[in-house]
Amino acid sequence: MLVPPGIRRRFSASLPLVFLVAISFSVAVIADGGSQQDGTKLPGCNNPFLSVKVKMWVNGKEDADLSGISASFGASLPEEANKSPKLPAVLSDPLNGCSSSSSKLSGSVALSTRGDCDFTTKAKVAQSGGAAALLVINDKEEIDEMVCSGNDTSLNISIPVVMIRKSSGDKVSKYMAGNKVEFLLYAPSSPLVDITVIVLWTMAVTTILTASLWQEFGTSENADERYNELSPKESSNSGGDDDKEILDINVKGAVVFVISASTFLVLLYFFMSSWFVWLLVVLFCLGGVQGLHNCIMTPISRKCRNCSQKTLKLPLFGEVTIISLVVAIFCVIFAVVWAVNRQGDGAFSWVGQDILGISLMITVLQLARLPNIKVATVLLCCAFVYDIFWVFLSPLIFHESVMIAVARGDGIGGDSIPMLLRVPRLLDPWGGYNMLGFGDILFPGLLVSFAYRYDKANKKRLVNGYFLWLIIGYGFGLFLTYIALYLMDGHGQPALLYLVPCTLGVTVILGLVRGELKGLWNYNPESSSSATNPSGEA
Repeated sequence: MLVPPGIRRRFSASLPLVFLVAISFSVAVIADGGSQQDGTKLPGCNNPFLSVKVKMWVNGKEDADLSGISASFGASLPEEANKSPKLPAVLSDPLNGCSSSSSKLSGSVALSTRGDCDFTTKAKVAQSGGAAALLVINDKEEIDEMVCSGNDTSLNISIPVVMIRKSSGDKVSKYMAGNKVEFLLYAPSSPLVDITVIVLWTMAVTTILTASLWQEFGTSENADERYNELSPKESSNSGGDDDKEILDINVKGAVVFVISASTFLVLLYFFMSSWFVWLLVVLFCLGGVQGLHNCIMTPISRKCRNCSQKTLKLPLFGEVTIISLVVAIFCVIFAVVWAVNRQGDGAFSWVGQDILGISLMITVLQLARLPNIKVATVLLCCAFVYDIFWVFLSPLIFHESVMIAVARGDGIGGDSIPMLLRVPRLLDPWGGYNMLGFGDILFPGLLVSFAYRYDKANKKRLVNGYFLWLIIGYGFGLFLTYIALYLMDGHGQPALLYLVPCTLGVTVILGLVRGELKGLWNYNPESSSSATNPSGEA
């Protein structure tokens, strides 16, 4: 497990957290559905490509819905399911649908495979046979856009034409062997704004705010026992800030930090598999258990100072407090239950992930600290370039956005990695989740936490300091990210493109206006603890 150079590690217990930070990436909400307009402008061949939902019944019993994309030609589908008829499904014969079918297609949804002739030819054959719609089964798992060929100067196709995935076609073909299969096709549109983005926005802002103020909740006599109370105690007289796990990031470490994240992102893209995802789940659970334990024990230690007096000895762990052991057992059970149910559709699959993720990030922001704006500038600028490259520029090399492909879990059935906050889109008929990468919270969060410590050390008022304005800047930057998301028709956005200018940019501008930029740039928290001037220069 690699710890990037320039990061000082005081206790090995923080390794799972450091590793998760190194592989955390940033990607804004990924919105499925929507439409795209093809550049071809031929009569009858300029329809927008719409996501289509295919409801299926087998012997009268409703089965799982299928999804597809409509062609740039043919009739439009209604947006509401109750405005579309339920039709029987019939396999074309020949199955390629390139010539008149011996199967009776009248009033049915004809199914044909891709290949051997143009899409428009298949549509004309199905329409001439009396079919009410045509489903084209792709020869691969991706769904391609069905366009007109250069010879189609004028079309008169009056039935809807939809392409579905190869796996969906295989499933339908299997069902149709001796069973009655029926389809209902419609093209529901996603709402312009889903209210769950407000929940995700609130979670992100609250996580940074809580992490920055967390030390105010943990300054008790037992504060030094916040982290890893199950670890063997090296010394009975240890205490204070020097014994807390602090990871000081320097310039070199910041650069290697982002390079490590990029390297791991490429590895995930090329070697993503079920076992790889489970490895990440285990690491996430280890970090999540540690983070959740910290978040629970901190207020308990503050409110109940006598709780730590009741201890017992355990093999391997040595002397531990009873309350810490109970909390640790609860955290482990919580993480295991989530891991087992994480692929389900229940609320716990995303609620559990968000609880573990937020706890982990709050703890990470206590362990990893930026010493000054110089290091923050290097880290955030590198992350800024990293985010833009892997979302917008990587398709030029890999033919698709690496960041979005990994976030969606493409290639492993949509099983996404756990380093994301997820909230289900409640008002979207397509379902799915709004997602925000840990990096979109951790990278700006390091700067916001530094601003809080700087304001406190220099005794700055809330309005005259930097912390308040950075919290506002972060919230506004995340708001701009969602605005860009919807203006770009749901295509994933690099959130740091908006968050870095709204946080680091605000810090630099305020520092210049106040004449404190030099003090922020060369700030030394250790020397400032003993003496600092009002401008923050040691």
